[in-house]
Amino acid sequence: MIELRHISKKYKDFTLDNISFSVDSGDYFVLLGESGAGKSLILEIIAGLIVPDKGEITLDGRNITNQKIQKRNIGLVFQDYTVFPHLTVKNNIAYPLKSRKFNKIAINRKIDELAEKTGIGHLLERRPDTLSGGELQRVALARTLALEPGCLLLDEPLASLDVQLRDGLRSLLRKINNEGITIVHVTHDYEEAIALADKVGIIHNGKIVQIGSPKEVFHKPKSKFIASFTGIKNFYNAVIKSDDIIILENKVKMEHALGKTQGSGFVMFRSEDIVISKSKIDSSMCNNFQGVVLDMIPTKRGMEVIVDIGIKISALITQKSADKYNLSQKCNVWLSIKALAVKFIEND
Repeated sequence: MIELRHISKKYKDFTLDNISFSVDSGDYFVLLGESGAGKSLILEIIAGLIVPDKGEITLDGRNITNQKIQKRNIGLVFQDYTVFPHLTVKNNIAYPLKSRKFNKIAINRKIDELAEKTGIGHLLERRPDTLSGGELQRVALARTLALEPGCLLLDEPLASLDVQLRDGLRSLLRKINNEGITIVHVTHDYEEAIALADKVGIIHNGKIVQIGSPKEVFHKPKSKFIASFTGIKNFYNAVIKSDDIIILENKVKMEHALGKTQGSGFVMFRSEDIVISKSKIDSSMCNNFQGVVLDMIPTKRGMEVIVDIGIKISALITQKSADKYNLSQKCNVWLSIKALAVKFIEND
């Protein structure tokens, strides 16, 4: 287990404030946050590149807060493929083993093992300047794994890769984790967290604002910032007025099926659960609102349509549907939302 207790650090004009979390042995922990939130600084503190001003770090019960990086049994892989450009792939993997005085037979055995695991056996005689980004990241992983670290730290490892390469590297990271290596992975991409994490932490302006399983964090975000950052566009302050009515942002009345008669908190519903039409449709959906299209944003999943019904609603539809209804900015539309699609998070 790796544990951070009350870690604080003033670094240039940025401050990490009272960071505490733990990662069980064999878990995959993803620290999710915007650029500049403090993610990489936390990794560098865990690795031993930077010493915190306050707090302590333990690894399997051993206090490593002030221990040198070489003694921590922690591997760190950066985003920018930190491999030696003058060495072949084989010699990059061998480098940490040679520095620890492994014999030639042990080195060659380890190189073969790691090359097979990371899928780079055919690249061993190549130099880094002939490799793709995905291949370079696999080489960096293999070299880091050579010394069998107890914990692997990953700093935005997929950020520079295209979609196909990213999927392949995700599979490799899951495989490495399934073999028992504890992983702490920082990213700004919530889809990475969904695909990989056993546990997720959200960091904002140097503070941890929520920690939990992916289901807890993505289905019950504690704030509008967390909801927005984790891909939930429709998230509103809400008050339950009766067993079937809830008021959003003191403006919009909706029907719900929450089984509650009172309470205040937040309402959220998925963009995919909204039906758009040019005229009011005859259906069993209880919530029907007329509004004006404010914006239309192409996404990889379709078209996001922002509609003003007194509050701004984000609906996700296919490009085919957008073309069918000839949607455009300032046109009038109807939105329909099932009562069962309305989720409620009560204030703590």
